[in-house]
Amino acid sequence: MVLPEKVTIIEVGPRDGLQNEDNFIDTETKKEFIKTLELAGILEMEITSFVSPKWVPQMKDAFSIVNSRPTGIRGIALVPNRKGIEKVLETDCKNIAVFVGVSDSFNKKNINKSTRDSMEELLPIIAELKAKGFFVRACISTAFYCPYEGKISTKETVKLCREFTAVGVDELSVADTIGMATPVESFILFSELKKELPSMMIAAHFHDTRKMALTNIYAALQAGIDRFDTSAGGIGGCPFAPGASGNVATEDVVYMFERMGIETGIDLDKLVNAIDVVAPHLSREIESGYYRLSKKDMGDM
Repeated sequence: MVLPEKVTIIEVGPRDGLQNEDNFIDTETKKEFIKTLELAGILEMEITSFVSPKWVPQMKDAFSIVNSRPTGIRGIALVPNRKGIEKVLETDCKNIAVFVGVSDSFNKKNINKSTRDSMEELLPIIAELKAKGFFVRACISTAFYCPYEGKISTKETVKLCREFTAVGVDELSVADTIGMATPVESFILFSELKKELPSMMIAAHFHDTRKMALTNIYAALQAGIDRFDTSAGGIGGCPFAPGASGNVATEDVVYMFERMGIETGIDLDKLVNAIDVVAPHLSREIESGYYRLSKKDMGDM
């Protein structure tokens, strides 16, 4: 068994985790959440998104979040289109994420554009951003399955990833958006991506809808992936993807890696403290195994 000595966790809780919440979480709580995640040792993080408040009202405070982000992290802002890019350019943020679905149906439900139309808009924007010194992350949704079209072919996902690579993105985040992938499918896709794009930085993004995320992460690890998107407390999902009930919990992933002797650089006790900041404001209870057991142990003391 060949395993890496260390992995990188990209925390998506402040953005992907909170965007689904019906009740607006106050800006100061979000800022404290981000700061305590940094104190836990997380150095890369999706912190907000510049999207229309009409569609994602939780992100209406994006400017405030970006302008107060900790200097010790790579704070990434998600943008859907040129309008979102123009908003980012009003700040000093130099780390952005763009996104597109492999599935046309999902893309149209998400941003009212076909996958091809999205790519025709995004590719020249990415080239412009790279010329200005931006770090650009491309998030590939429905890389395995689509809630409307079913199984997505590995060939189509790899093709889309290759297009982003050709225009110079720094990282690909490849997502099991509705949590239907199996470990075999995870290993096959990520092995193919590593073979086709050996020098590209690739992150695996799994949802735990069917409680398969940890096994899929292990399979991706075996395929050579050492970067993983996770969400503290397992919060979030995609508002435009039925069945995407939540991201894999950062604390459960960190616990698994640390028990395997793989370094994450993250302090689990401090991570629990970060979850405690946001948990009282959420519409549902935190269900991750590590978090629940940590609270039970404290109650037993």
